Amino acid sequence: MTAGPTDRMTVTLDSMRLYARHGVGAQEREVGNLFDVTVSVDIPPVYSDCLDDTVSYADIADLIREQMSIPSMLLEHVAARLRDALTEHFPQITGGSITVAKLTPPIPAIQLRSASVTLTW
Repeated sequence: MTAGPTDRMTVTLDSMRLYARHGVGAQEREVGNLFDVTVSVDIPPVYSDCLDDTVSYADIADLIREQMSIPSMLLEHVAARLRDALTEHFPQITGGSITVAKLTPPIPAIQLRSASVTLTW
């Protein structure tokens, strides 16, 4: 079987729950918060049964865990940094999307399940 010119395959890690220290406030970077990260990456179709022909979702998870451990003020920066790390480490990635959600963000006087950013490329 051969791939057509527009064929693509998507590998998704859905709702990785991670503890990290991202936030504008010093308290957020000190205490931290729970984050939910969903990553979908597009790759060329894989017609073999060989791991070398695809991206390892375990390796993607390790890379996300590593990048999330680096504190940032902005979720937008975190998402861009994740994209850069993924595309640098896995050159077969041709596109994708990343959503980084801060669970229970510290916004006074309202109840909010999460605040998130999504980067699509």
